[in-house]
Parts: sequence; structure tokens; C-alpha cells
Amino acid sequence: MQKYRILGKKGEGTFSEVLKCQNIKDGQYYACKKMKQHYDSLEHVNNLREIQAMRRLSPHQNILELREVIFDKKSGTLALICELMDMNIYELIRGRRHYLPEQKIKNYMYQLLKSVDHMHRNGIFHRDVKPENILIKDEVLKLADFGSCRSVYSKPPYTEYISTRWYRAPECLLTDGYYSYKMDLWSVGCVIFEVMSLHPLFPGSNEVDQIAKIHDIMGTPDNTVLNKLRNKNRGMNFNFPQKSGSGIERLLPHASKECMDLIYQLCTYDPDERISAKQAIRHPYFKDLRDAEKRVQAMAKLPSKVDESNKDRPNSANTDIPKSHMSKDLPLNARHRRRRRQKKLSDVDNVQHSSLFPKVSQAATLHSTTFPTASFPATFPKLHHHHMLPSIANSHYNKHHHHHHHHHKKSTYDSHTKNMYGHYQLPSIDRSGKGGF
Repeated sequence: MQKYRILGKKGEGTFSEVLKCQNIKDGQYYACKKMKQHYDSLEHVNNLREIQAMRRLSPHQNILELREVIFDKKSGTLALICELMDMNIYELIRGRRHYLPEQKIKNYMYQLLKSVDHMHRNGIFHRDVKPENILIKDEVLKLADFGSCRSVYSKPPYTEYISTRWYRAPECLLTDGYYSYKMDLWSVGCVIFEVMSLHPLFPGSNEVDQIAKIHDIMGTPDNTVLNKLRNKNRGMNFNFPQKSGSGIERLLPHASKECMDLIYQLCTYDPDERISAKQAIRHPYFKDLRDAEKRVQAMAKLPSKVDESNKDRPNSANTDIPKSHMSKDLPLNARHRRRRRQKKLSDVDNVQHSSLFPKVSQAATLHSTTFPTASFPATFPKLHHHHMLPSIANSHYNKHHHHHHHHHKKSTYDSHTKNMYGHYQLPSIDRSGKGGF
């Protein structure tokens, strides 16, 4: 840490503190996530799920970048140096009296779904998607804090405490750890609603109340759905009172129909019926953003098309004027112009064909604007140090309890109903040295 100047603390959680720091050499500002836990060796650090996931997900424009991992062997302290963002999504909406423009929200949520899609395609699910873990700067959104993530291919049941309650999917609440990557999509639906409405969708005070609040709005699911979940639970009573559900519409009257439909598809009770991140990106709600992207990509490919046409051009100066074009059928003045041009070229000694028609580098014609669509990889290869990247504990966003609204007598962000730091547990160290998820 000698190369960084600590400027102050941005926040503190149970397992880490976040500091604002400055690189002494270049003056750049960064966020430093300093772990409170001490580690025995570099091998143990490299086996941390958070660091492994960030290596795997690098680079992506919507994933927080990890610039450097600093481990002091002598003291066992660990610090992650990350890019510094302006604020998180919760801080964006906290205390607002007026709704954000829907187009602005749409742009943010489109980027959020891109980050989730990239993560899932690379075999990782986050397990703690919420406003505090979604950072923004200059209209760019980045997903952060991968301390709770797991591999898509790891087998349930998952026994660890995960996901802040308000954003927890029904399968996480009703089963003994039998859930999948689809839980992240439920959380995204809750986030979209919260940014649109400025208050949480399902602010349960405990797990039983959480399920009740979901049923109050979404309705009690039929027995076929509940039976799927009942078989994966050993102790909970599934005799829920039948409710038709008030619906989201009355809570979000200003939202477009497409926005409402997207939230419903993301917050589908049955995870098997819930849409994926890839499907959500293709939802009609984002059509204007997809069309704009296509136009940008088409413009980016134009130089390539010009370069491709150059390949068919002749390489010899003497063949620049084909004989067939020297026909007497041409007007006299045109023939004279061509002859003068040909003579001028022939008078130049040692004409290099490449100087007349330079070969276009193949690398210059490549314009890759999309990430490859890959199936979920089963393994997470160890990458070199310079591939390391994101994950900053958003423990500095500990003011979630003070969310006030002018039309609420009591804040829905109650300190007794939302523990901001209880889930920031670092993954347990694999003493066998195998690591992995």
C-alpha cells in the first residue's frame, strides 16, 4: 500500500472497510477494499471465490474492474484496489421526491442485465444483486461485490446465508438451499421496480413476512408450483392462504406497459418459467436501445467493408488502365488523359506497388463489438495477475436504513428489517488448496 495515499474512509462493514485512495505516482483515484480477515498465504488469497470470479469475468464494460490485489505476507492483510465509481443505485434514489426519467432507468437496467448475462454465460451467479451492489459513474453501470457468488455448476443444496432478504427469490426462501442462477433475475426485477418507484417491492421484516409480501402483490402460486418447492424443504408449512394478489400496476402507475411486463417476467414465482438475462435483454422494452446499438455497430463495420473492397484492386501500376478501356470507342480527350496518366506513372522509377495500393492489415479490419456466446464453462482457469479484477464490498453503503419519503410517516428502510452486512461473508478457505467454487 506504500504506492497509495489513503484519503479517507468511504464506509465499513462486518468483513471489510472501503477507503478512497490515490496512486502517488499517477495521481489516479481508486477504491480500496481492505479485508478485516487475515490470510495465511497467497494461495489462500488466490482461492477466494471473489477474486477467482473477477478474474474469470474480466474484462467487461459492466463489471467493476479490479486493478490490483495487494497481499502482505508478513501481516496477512489483503486489499483489493478497484476503480472508483461515483455512487451506487440506492444512493441515486435515496430521498428523491421525483421519479427518475424512465429512459435513464431503462439505460441503467439494460446495462445491469448485460452484466448478469455476461456473468451467467461465464458460469457464475451473483446471489446478492441489489441496489447497493450496482455502481454508476458517467451513465455507465457496473455490477460489484462478488463475495457471495457461486459456480453455475456447483451442486445444491447451498447452505450459506445469501442474498439480502428483500431481493431474495421464492426458491431461496422456501427451499433448503435448492436454487439456481435464476435467483439473480428475480433480484433484477426487484431492482427495476425500486428504481422506478423509489421504494422496495417486497420489504419483508423476516422470512415469513417476506413470503407474505410476495403473495400479497404477486398472488399465491398454484399447487403445482408450490409442490416443486415443497419437495425441497424439510420443515416449512406450505399451507399459505390463497391470495389473488394486488398486482404491481397500482404501485407503478407511471411505468410503461413494456416495463411492467418485464418486471412480471423477471419476478415469476416459478424459476423454471422465469426469463433468463439473455431473454430479458431481447425484451421489447429495450428495443430502442438494441436498435441504437445496431446502428453503432453498423457504423463501426463500415471501414471493414471498404477494406474488403480494396482486396480486389489490381496491385500493378501498369494494370491500372485495362486495355479494354483504351478502346477507340472512348472520346478522344478521355483517351489522351488516360495515356498521359499512364506515361506519368511509367516515368516514375522503381515504383513500389505497395505504395500505390497498400495492403490493409487484417488486424485493422476486425471490429469485434460483441462478446462470444459461450456455454457455461465447468472450470475457472487460473489467470495471470494482470487479469485480476473487480469486487468491492459495498459496505460503505450503510445508510440504507435512512430511506425517507415525503408521503411515508415511517421509512420502509428500517434498520431492523435490513442487515446490510450480515451477508458479506468471505468464502471459506479451502485448506486442501484446490480452491474453486
